Amino acid sequence: MDQPTVGILHPGSMGAAVAACAATNAAAVVWCEAGRSPASAARAAQFGLTPMATPSELLDHSDIVISLCPPAAAEDLAHEVAGHCFAGVYLEANAISPERVHRIAALLEPDATVVDGGVVGSPPVGSKTPTLYLSGPADATERIEALFAGTAVRTAVLGTEIGKASALKLSYASFQKTSRVLVALAVAMAREHGVDQELIKVASRRIDSYLSEPQYVAKVAARAWRWGPELEEAADTLAAAGLPPEMLRAAASTLARWNDVKDDGELTLTDALDRLAQP
Repeated sequence: MDQPTVGILHPGSMGAAVAACAATNAAAVVWCEAGRSPASAARAAQFGLTPMATPSELLDHSDIVISLCPPAAAEDLAHEVAGHCFAGVYLEANAISPERVHRIAALLEPDATVVDGGVVGSPPVGSKTPTLYLSGPADATERIEALFAGTAVRTAVLGTEIGKASALKLSYASFQKTSRVLVALAVAMAREHGVDQELIKVASRRIDSYLSEPQYVAKVAARAWRWGPELEEAADTLAAAGLPPEMLRAAASTLARWNDVKDDGELTLTDALDRLAQP
């Protein structure tokens, strides 16, 4: 099979790194520079992505399109792609609910073939090796597997049913991300009463307790703008299954207090806890 041209719709920190891995087995990886920030342009250049002037040009050149963006933008992007009658493979790899994946598939089919995807892990840079879970038509998931063969992005196919990959991603995210939010609340409560160091000592006696890693709270705060919407998607998925979504919605509400420190790599634990106490 000829090497495909791949279009990445949102070269953020995850999208650009995943796209760079796809370049190993692609003829080219392209992105659209129209309306994107200088930071996005610099990131795309860093990862060797080829710029296209317009979305139409990107879609006309692409055999496979990867959508990796903040959850709130997923359907808008899909609407835009549907308007261009894209006829290749559309990898919907956002952290969105299975219900939204089905809506997106309905928008894009039958012109495009939709593959549901969910990335579990950190962006594939350095020694990081995230797993891209896939579900959808077998011939299309095979093409995605071939695209990432031998790269830092591992793939795992969950079956032919759209929604399975997103369900797995959100199931994992609902635990992992909410757990980190609970750490922030526990440390903040303990600090208010002057026992935060004692709390950390108690937690350090237990194996694999997030509470023993309070410094990670600053990283949580910097990622809150992405994690909050993801947990809202997970809450929607719980509600659709008749399960109580309130815990995840509360965690998302807590994360929203950090929305103004987006991607702040200089944030300290003290800064993060102070902001948590001052909505």
